[in-house]
Amino acid sequence: MPQIRHEPIAPTSTRRLAPGGAIDAHRHDDHQIVYAGRGVLAVTTDAGSWVAPGTRAIWVPAGVVHAHQAHGELELHLVGLPAADNPLGLDTPTVLAVGPLLRELIIAYTHAPDDDSPERARLRAVLLDQVRTSPQEPLHLPTPAAPLLRALCDILLADPADPRTLAELGSQVGASDRTLSRLFRGDLGMTFPQWRTQLRLQHALVLLAEKEQVTAVAHRCGWSSASAFIDVFRRTFGHTPGSHPTG
Repeated sequence: MPQIRHEPIAPTSTRRLAPGGAIDAHRHDDHQIVYAGRGVLAVTTDAGSWVAPGTRAIWVPAGVVHAHQAHGELELHLVGLPAADNPLGLDTPTVLAVGPLLRELIIAYTHAPDDDSPERARLRAVLLDQVRTSPQEPLHLPTPAAPLLRALCDILLADPADPRTLAELGSQVGASDRTLSRLFRGDLGMTFPQWRTQLRLQHALVLLAEKEQVTAVAHRCGWSSASAFIDVFRRTFGHTPGSHPTG
C-alpha cells in the first residue's frame, strides 16, 4: 500500500487543474472547504464519492483521507480551517449549497493575501456565518462494503445507463432482489433506486462539464427521455442542465 501523504495544514488557496487532473490521496490535521468556481469537482474517500458543481461545496473534515478529481477546466478554491474551528459540527464529508454571496466570499477569501489584517478577519467571519447556514445536501454516492453489493455496484459504475432491474442484476451476481434490497438499506443507508439515481446524477455532472449536450447526457446516464432527466436534475440542483454552469 502506498503511504498516504500527510499535510498537517490545509491550505487556503486557489488552484487550477486541467480536465482529468487530480490531486492524489492525502489528509490534513485541519478541516477544509473545497469549492469549484469553474468545472466540476469530485472528492473521493474510502466511504464513497461526492461530486460538486459550481452551486455546491464539499466539507472535508480533519483527518479524512481524500483525493480530488477535475472534470472540465477546474478552478479549485480551498479554505483551510483549524480542527478546533468546526462551524458545522460535522465529522464526515458533506455537500453544502453555495448561494451567490457564499460563492463570492469563498473566491475573495482564497484570493486575498494571507495575513492577520482586520479586513481579512472580518471576511473570514462572514464566510463562516454563511457556511453555518448553508443547507446540507445528500449528494453522496457511498461505497459498498458487502462483496455482493460491490459486485453489483461495479456493474453500474461501468455503465450507469444499464436499464436492468435489481432482480435482473441480482441474477448476474448470484443474489435475490430481496437480499440485495436489504443490503442496500443496511450497508449504504439508501434504496437501490436512490443509489442508482445518485450515480446517474454524478455521471451527468461529469458529462455536462465535458460539454456534452443535454439529450446525449440523458441517454448516456440511462434516463428514458431528456424531459425525465431535466425534471430530476432540476429537483436536485435547482436549475435545468441546460443552464448548468460548466465554466
